[in-house]
Amino acid sequence: MTQKSFLFKQEPLWLENRPGTRHTLPENVQSWVYEAGSLTQRLRDYYGDAVGVKILRQHWSTPFLSERRLLKLHENKYSLIREVLLHADGKPLILARTIIPAKTIKAAKRNLAHLGNRPLGEVIFAYPKLERIEMDVTLIEQKTWNPAALAQAKIKQAIWGRRTVYAIAQRQMLVSEFFLPSSLQI
Repeated sequence: MTQKSFLFKQEPLWLENRPGTRHTLPENVQSWVYEAGSLTQRLRDYYGDAVGVKILRQHWSTPFLSERRLLKLHENKYSLIREVLLHADGKPLILARTIIPAKTIKAAKRNLAHLGNRPLGEVIFAYPKLERIEMDVTLIEQKTWNPAALAQAKIKQAIWGRRTVYAIAQRQMLVSEFFLPSSLQI
């Protein structure tokens, strides 16, 4: 079996965002997890043009089980899986994993399949009818990350994250974002 993720040895454990969850998170984490706008834009507001995207892995594969369940995908259906590092002049800020089913790519007129080094947020937040369907949160221990991800993002502690189901033209996609210590200092 091929490796499903550059980022993870195993699928992270996610907790459904429920009323009151916000108050269990550290304050600096709350501001990122519950950011309603584009995280890329928030980074650009602080770092300007220094913000860049490094593609860690982009390929067609089957997502993790919980990702398939969330998006209601069949086990044998491939999706575009994109894992990236957002950084400012090489300083790691956010790791992201995006699951984009083929139907969503078609609905978005293929823009999502050809992002290159463009941040996903710049593209999806430009859609006038972007919907946020649901969100989960996680705290990922170091043992869950692949060694390559630990090294790339300089991870030395547990990392908070969120995953959000978005819809474009009623077609869903899943965006998981993990907030590295440098981003939480902004």
